[in-house]
Amino acid sequence: MARKSGSSGIKTAKQLHETATVLFAKNGYAAVSMRQIAREVGVQAGALYLYTADKQSLLFDLLDEHMKDLLDAWEGRTTPHEITPIDQLERFVRFHIRFHLPRADEVFISYMELRNLTPENFEVIQNARRTYEAILHDILSAGQTDGTFKVSDTKVATYAIIAMLTGMNTWYRDEGRLSLDMIEEIYLDLVLSAAGATP
Repeated sequence: MARKSGSSGIKTAKQLHETATVLFAKNGYAAVSMRQIAREVGVQAGALYLYTADKQSLLFDLLDEHMKDLLDAWEGRTTPHEITPIDQLERFVRFHIRFHLPRADEVFISYMELRNLTPENFEVIQNARRTYEAILHDILSAGQTDGTFKVSDTKVATYAIIAMLTGMNTWYRDEGRLSLDMIEEIYLDLVLSAAGATP
């Protein structure tokens, strides 16, 4: 993304990303115009092109930034040297929930707006998603190898577990009857059961 230099330019670029994320999640990528985004940011429509080449580039930047933040956050965790597949799976579940819940809009457009990427941009995001999916797949495969997990197909199990965890964003509310800690434990039990975990 081409950005105007200086603290004001950085602030505007950040505001552009935040505003586009909210508008794309609320109205859909196709229904949002650059003029509408500019109006919400508080700049002239032409000024947006100091920060992004076009709406397609803006969408790609949002999805790419989300995936990079996700992978960086996972890599930045401290993991004990000796850890069992069950421990690894528990860490993945808790990480996925805690990372994604505060980012409901980012998660929504990351799944719903993939179809609006150009083939080249789609492939970049898809490769990043495969990298993240491989983390869970490797955990399940290790557990399958040592007898900790029993699944008929580790790749399908990977997709199913990630879909289950990400789906929490569609219904969870802070004011619900169960705390996040309680729901996290329920989801952990569900995932362990889905993996056929043997203590």
